[in-house]
This record gives sequence, C-alpha cells and structure tokens, in this order.
Amino acid sequence: MQEIKLLADYPSASGIEYSNKQYYIIGDDANNLLILDSNLNSIDSLSLYSFAEKRISKKIKADLEAILFTRKNKLLLIGSGSLSPYRNIAWLIDPLTKQKDTTRLDTFYQRLQLYGIKEINIEGACSIPGSIIISNRGSKGFPKNHLVFTSNSFWEKQELSPVTSIMIGTNTDSTVFNGVSGMAYASKSDQLILTVSTEDTRNNIDDGAIGKSYLWLIKSISSKKNWKAINPNRVIDLEKIDPRFKGQKIESVCITKETKNFLYLTLVADNDNGSSTLFKVVVEKD
Repeated sequence: MQEIKLLADYPSASGIEYSNKQYYIIGDDANNLLILDSNLNSIDSLSLYSFAEKRISKKIKADLEAILFTRKNKLLLIGSGSLSPYRNIAWLIDPLTKQKDTTRLDTFYQRLQLYGIKEINIEGACSIPGSIIISNRGSKGFPKNHLVFTSNSFWEKQELSPVTSIMIGTNTDSTVFNGVSGMAYASKSDQLILTVSTEDTRNNIDDGAIGKSYLWLIKSISSKKNWKAINPNRVIDLEKIDPRFKGQKIESVCITKETKNFLYLTLVADNDNGSSTLFKVVVEKD
C-alpha cells in the first residue's frame, strides 16, 4: 500500500481510468465525472446529470459502472443494464474538448441474454488490442461471472458486433459469492486484472452487506478469448495484504504504470455511505 485517499464528497465510486497523468472516476449514482491529478487531487469535473441531490435515486440512476478509453481516445462510460430502461445507457466523452454524447445499449444487452447471461449487471470494461472486454457480475441468485469479448466499437452496430461470452471463476461456496466488480488490462504482460468483492445480495439490483475484496490476475488473456471458462492464475486477498482493506467494497482498478517486475495500481472503493476511497498499491509480478 502506497497511499489511501478519502473522497468525502464524491459518492459511490464505481469505475476508474487513468491516462496522461489524470484519473477519471465515475460513481454509480453520482451526477458528474470526477477528474484527479496523479497525486489524487481534484482538478476538474464534468456534469453528466443535473439532479438536485448529491446521490441520484436508485430507482432512476444510470448506474454507470464501467469506464474505459476507446481506440479513438474517447472515454466510454457504461451503465450496468440491471434495470431497464434507466441503466441501459452509455456516454462517450472527449476528455480534451469535453464533448459528450449518449447512446442506448438496449439492443446489445438483449443480445447478451442469448449468451447465457440471465441477469445483466455490467460492472467492468477495458480495451485490449482489437477488442473490448466487458465483465458481467453474478449474484447469489445467479452465481456466475462472465467476461464478454466484443468489438472495440460495439455500441455503433449493436446487432452485428461479435460477442463471445466466457464464464470466469469458480464458486464452490454457496454462502458467499465472489462477484467481479471491475477490471483493467496490463498491456506489457497481457494480463487482465480484476477486482472481485463479496456482497450479501440475492439479485443484480440491491446492495448487500460488504464482505471481502480480492484481486484476480489472468495471464495471457488475449489467447483465451475462445475458451469456455477461465480461472484466475492468481488470487490476492487484499485484507491479508493490509488490514485497512477490511470493510472496503473495492469497485474497480486502473493501472498507472507497469514495469518488468511490478504493477502499479489504483483501486477505488464505494462504501454505500456517500463517500469513496482510493488506494494506491504495488503488486509484484510472479
């Protein structure tokens, strides 16, 4: 652990991305996209919604959960799809000009149900060479996580974009479900880094009691897109590394630097109380 930073006034952080020494953070019920410098100081904010409340009502929030940079260096923000029509939305934002566009993902999400994903609950996404990977989180009622490989502009031709769905992770303990909550791609080592959290909820809409959080690392992810199922090569119990992770619901991860021996990560936690927390950590490669 290198650093911990509380964002007292930013609610429900759910996704984080990093580029050009700036962090971009979304909250699943926040009105705005938050921009921080590399020292985790707030430097800008982009308004997405104009609700009077700090936290948008659960009944109508877009539930933005995933954020990534597209091949054209636009930010893509993706709603979870867990409650139609409100959450079937995506934003495309140019971080330089601040131009914002929205698009609906109804067609794409309807297609995902044909690939064994009974409950849509998109929680993470990242770009890899030639594709975008999207993660769908299960629940105790539907205890399966999926990775979805699709085209790097899937929202433009939703009925035609290729879709490959892969189950990820085993769940042998029926009392706890480890759900994928976010992910990032380490390009130098071709590794997928996933944040995983336990939460006592039986469906894809309600929050539950916060449990433990983990990092899952999958090696050679580019060569596994046609596999039927994938297990992580490595599981890191965050609470065992540092007790300050106890009670933190880790929602996502971004990579700020990758060297031969280390991954420099920033994790974001949403603690269901109107604030968010950031953690800078260094993971040694094995």
